[in-house]
Amino acid sequence: MDFVKDPRLIEQGSFEIISRELGERGFGHIEGNIIKRIIHTTADFEYADITQLHPQAIEAGMRALGSGCKIYTDTQMIMSGINKRKLGELGGSIVNMVHEPEAASIASSEGITRSMAAMRMAAGDESIKIFAIGNAPTALFTLKSLIEEGIVRPELVIGVPVGFVGAAESKEEIKKAGVPYIVTRGRKGGSTVAAAIVNALLYSMPEKL
Repeated sequence: MDFVKDPRLIEQGSFEIISRELGERGFGHIEGNIIKRIIHTTADFEYADITQLHPQAIEAGMRALGSGCKIYTDTQMIMSGINKRKLGELGGSIVNMVHEPEAASIASSEGITRSMAAMRMAAGDESIKIFAIGNAPTALFTLKSLIEEGIVRPELVIGVPVGFVGAAESKEEIKKAGVPYIVTRGRKGGSTVAAAIVNALLYSMPEKL
């Protein structure tokens, strides 16, 4: 059986199919790129209806990336999925503190999740401007509390935890925090979705001279 082997042609063909099946939905150029990349990752066209962007989300996210910021993620999978070469060209980096011994110690002593403990630790690093949460609703709830307490002020929150307990609610709550956000309504989301959103923003950045 003959089949396409060139990865560039496979990706190009995939995006052509996605664009054709999406049709005219009225998305802005970069918003459309974000949604198409999520669909490319998930093969799920419902994301065109459930992905929500704060009016300043794209501008704020690209400004933060252009400044060479750190991105905090709640999973190693998000870290693995982000294009580190593109991020590195902008001077940026990725951090995850969930598996740090300090996070485990805090979680054990206070009876909270490691994701919550790690989020508190991350709040102390002012160079983290983007938070990408794809797994733990508790991390997103904690981030909202830290924002409201004035401890942290992200440029952008990508809030797409997946699951049945707290996921949908955490995404609705982060929308009330007063910072730019990109979320997926309801139970759907995940680490691959979070990475896809970051990559879509990275690929939309203007080339540096």
